[in-house]
Formats: sequence, structure tokens, C-alpha cells
Amino acid sequence: MIEKHNLLTGSVPRKLAVFALPLLLANILQSFYNVVDMLVIGQIVGDVGLAAINNASKLCYIINSICIGMTMGGAVLIAQYKGADDAKGQAESFQMLALLSLVSSFFVTVVSLTIYRPLFQALNVPADAYQDACNYMKTICCGTAFVFGYNAVCSVLKGLGDSKSPLCFVGIATIINVILDIILVGPFEMGTAGAAYATITAQGISFVISLFYLKRRKVFFSAAEHGKFTLQWDKLTAIIKVGLPTAIQMVVVNTAYLLVTGMLNQFGTSVSAASGVGLQINTFAGMPCWAIGQAVTAMTGQCMGAGQIERARKVVKISLVMNIAVTLVVVIGVQLFAEPLILLFGSTSPEVVNDGVYYLRICCGINSLIYAAMYTLDSFAIGVGAANVAMINALLDAVIIRLPVSWFLAFTLCMGFPGIFYGQALSPVLPAIVGLLYFKSRKWEQKKLIQKNCKEESL
Repeated sequence: MIEKHNLLTGSVPRKLAVFALPLLLANILQSFYNVVDMLVIGQIVGDVGLAAINNASKLCYIINSICIGMTMGGAVLIAQYKGADDAKGQAESFQMLALLSLVSSFFVTVVSLTIYRPLFQALNVPADAYQDACNYMKTICCGTAFVFGYNAVCSVLKGLGDSKSPLCFVGIATIINVILDIILVGPFEMGTAGAAYATITAQGISFVISLFYLKRRKVFFSAAEHGKFTLQWDKLTAIIKVGLPTAIQMVVVNTAYLLVTGMLNQFGTSVSAASGVGLQINTFAGMPCWAIGQAVTAMTGQCMGAGQIERARKVVKISLVMNIAVTLVVVIGVQLFAEPLILLFGSTSPEVVNDGVYYLRICCGINSLIYAAMYTLDSFAIGVGAANVAMINALLDAVIIRLPVSWFLAFTLCMGFPGIFYGQALSPVLPAIVGLLYFKSRKWEQKKLIQKNCKEESL
């Protein structure tokens, strides 16, 4: 077992920063999967390729959301067992997470291969980009098992308090992905399909390496070797209790992005390509926010397992200040260098550049600070085992605000695609308020996934 990664003692700001920094670097590197695809495709294939990747990447985000969300349940459960100093509970939780990931990856692969073509048709993917989008998506769907496996390993390591090992795995995968992208899309002229092959190959190799790491370091395996594999229904239920709402939360948000992309497709290829590039830049801008949020989930999980309620409360308060401050610095940088950032993606079309800059002006501003608060509070709720709070917030974000407001502004008020941008910018306001009210309510103080008599707890 990894014993040195204890988040229960020491300075909270320092622990947050030290734990979040490798996560930030890992998030940045992992986002290169799609960014490198877009950079290479933009330079070699052009705007049609960019539009194809933009549409396909939204479905990729949904698949990744399911993988990350389901495995997050294992991370939280293991974090709480870590806080309770229960090595056997950690090992059994890992076994149940592995089983759940295997079964889930099979179903997600089958469903995604079935729906991607009709989904692209329903989203009005530009005709000249449709086949490229399909070529990319078919390959990505076949690599879902690697995504599940990799996220399962990295999630449990984060739950144990180890954020450095996942950084190494992502670094290896990124290097492989960049090299293969350049080779397959360039000299081999495989287009968007080549970018997809590069991505799943990199993810597969990273997954295998992470498994060897767990075996070599005897993380979980040593504790499990003394007994046969048995189905632990209490732990499987606890993982699903957190993982399923978290997956739903992430799928709802990314489905909203997918539907928003469908709205934007009605305004032509240049708007579709520009919004895709703008979203990628905005994704980078959100990396520090997500890293701090992941640190909050791990730290609050361990605190709840150890019964350190006051430290958990302190983690949330400090992380809110830290996340908003860091996000403010990033937003200022994006606003100052919006046009050069858009130009990095290789488009020479004035329409794509102008529309991309406009996207960043609206969608990477004050709203990003509100989003930072929302994400921090959602991460806290997941860490204490109240993933249903984050799921409700996702519904408020997507169903109550993002989609209806975007549609109303764009088509009812005839604002066009800028109205869709404004609808997205307004989406985190209500969820941030709900998350803050839940934190203030103190109902979360009695939540604990590893209680002996686990009963479904209400909000």
C-alpha cells in the first residue's frame, strides 16, 4: 500500500497546492489528446477536418465522462477507507471498481458504436465534415476499454493521495500520441482516422503501464492475495452510489455541449470550427480549476473517512479562494491573447478567427470565476459522498439554463450564434448558488460511505 500520501495532516493550502499541481499538469497533458488532433488536422486537413473533430470530440467527451464518473465512485470510496486506515477495505474496493469498469466499458462500446452516425445526422454535422467525423468516432469507440481502465487506475491513486503517478502515465501517453498523430495524419495521410488511432494507442499503452505500476508497487494486490475474489455488494453499491450520479452529471453537461454544437452547426462550418477551437482554449483555461477540484474530492474523502469534519470544511473554504484567484489569472491571460491563441490552431479564415475570439470574449470571462466556485463545491459534494448534489447541479446547468437560454437568445430573440455563447456563459450561476447552500446546510457532516449500516441518505 501507498502509505506516505496522507492528506489528513499538515497545512491545508500547502497540501492542496502540492496535490493539485501534478493533477494540473496531468490535465494539461491529457487535453493534448484532442488539442494535438485539432492542431495536426487543422494544419494538414484544414477547416473541414477541424469541424469534424469538433463534432466528434463532443461525443468523445460524453464517453470519457461516463468513464471518469463511474471510476470516481471508486476513488471516493478508497479515499474514505484510506482516511479510516482500512487497507482491506481499499483492496476490496479496487476489486469491485475493476469489475464495474470492465462491465461498463463493454456496454458503453456497444452503445456508442450504435448511435454515433444517427447522432451526427441529428446534429446537422456539415456535409463536408460528416464522413471525417464518422471515421474518427468509430476508432475512438473501439478504444473505450482503455479509457475505462486508465481512469480506474488513476482515480484510485488519487483517492489514496497519489497525484504524481497519474502525471507520469499521462506524460508517456501524450508523447506517444503526438508522435503517432504527426506520422499517421502526415506521411500516412490517414486524416481524422489517423488521429483517432494515435489517441487510442496512446491510451492503451498508458493503461498497461499503469497496471504494471500497481502490480510492482503491490498497491491493492498484496492485500487481495490472501483471499479469493468475492463479490462485495456493499462496496459495489457504494461505488455506484457515487459513480452513477457523477457520470450522469458529467454526461448531462457534455450532452448539453453536444446539443449546443448542433445549434451552432446551423450557422455554418466557420462558426462550428471557431466554437470548437474556442472550446479547446476554454478547456485549457479550466485546467487549474479542475485540478483544484480533484484535490478537493480526494482531501474531503479522506477527511470524511477519518471523521475530520472541521478539516474538511477548511479544505472547501481555502479551495474556493484558491480556485477563484487562479482562474482569474488565467482568464486575464486568455482575454489578452485571444487572437494569437485562436491562430495557433492553423485556421487562416478571417471568419473562424473572428468568431473564435468572440467566443472567448463571452465564454471565458466573469462566468469562469462563477464556474470555478461551482466546480469546487460540486467536487466537495462528490468527496463527501453526496454526488447527487453535483448531478442536480448539472441538470440545473444544462436543462434549466444552458440549452433553453441559448435557444431563446439565438432563435427567439434572433441574436444568432452570439446568443448561444451568452447562454453558455450564464449556465454556472444557479448551480454555484445551490452548491454553496448545500455546503452551508451542514447536512453533509453526517455522510460517510463506509459506515457499517449504509442507508440511502437524503440531501
